[in-house]
Amino acid sequence: MVEYLSQFNLIYIGIIASLLAGTATGIGALPIFFTKDVPRRLLDALLGLAAGVMLAATSFSLIIPAIEKGGGGIKGAGITVLGILLGGLFIDLIDRLFPDTNLLSNAMNGKSETKLGFLKLTPNLKKVWLFILAITVHNFPEGMAVGVGFGDGDIVNGLSIAIGIGLQNLPEGLAVALPLLREGYSARKAFFIALCTGLVEPIGGLVGIGLVHAARPILPLALSFAAGAMLFVISHEIIPETKNHDGHSKLSTHALLIGFVIMMFLDNTLG
Repeated sequence: MVEYLSQFNLIYIGIIASLLAGTATGIGALPIFFTKDVPRRLLDALLGLAAGVMLAATSFSLIIPAIEKGGGGIKGAGITVLGILLGGLFIDLIDRLFPDTNLLSNAMNGKSETKLGFLKLTPNLKKVWLFILAITVHNFPEGMAVGVGFGDGDIVNGLSIAIGIGLQNLPEGLAVALPLLREGYSARKAFFIALCTGLVEPIGGLVGIGLVHAARPILPLALSFAAGAMLFVISHEIIPETKNHDGHSKLSTHALLIGFVIMMFLDNTLG
């Protein structure tokens, strides 16, 4: 597959890969057309699987290549440490713009609604949209990570990151659509909004590829920056959410291990 893809323009491949990863949010939201009641246990397992996949993609497709392309040894490790810390700080600063908007729990509960004339006012609606905005903003550096992965000509790295982020976006799309459904939005509108949150990823992908092509020496820093951003999202948002419910903690941990080894295997066999 890699040999086949290598004959095409890498920039186009990177943009298409980040687009496919972004549209995974829409794919993840598809269950809302069939049911409004998604088992919490299933969602926790999917989130755990996504966390494992992203951890492996971050480790093998971002951190290790960053160290190698930074020259290895103290120099490569030092650049990578700096990039990881900067990437985590960047996402932390973005998070400070939003209140605590983790609505996965609210997505599983019923809505509370009052009416004023023809308007439907729901206490959670403002938080829902803040949550959607936060997800959209977070998707930009995810797309950028895909672009950076392709930016140095390494198709295997780019594909690994795209697969990892795409799998992570599946439960994320469901998490966006369910609160909207609970707040009275139609399934079609909720699906469309969930899909749109992922469509910023091709923009991030294009920026990532462009940065690396414009200044190739920054590649190690760009790779580790993307890694830091991904690690922050995994640690701060995905893993804690799977631990909020009694009886599901071990299930999500097992799913994380499965996701990690699957992604590790794919990452080392794609080439």
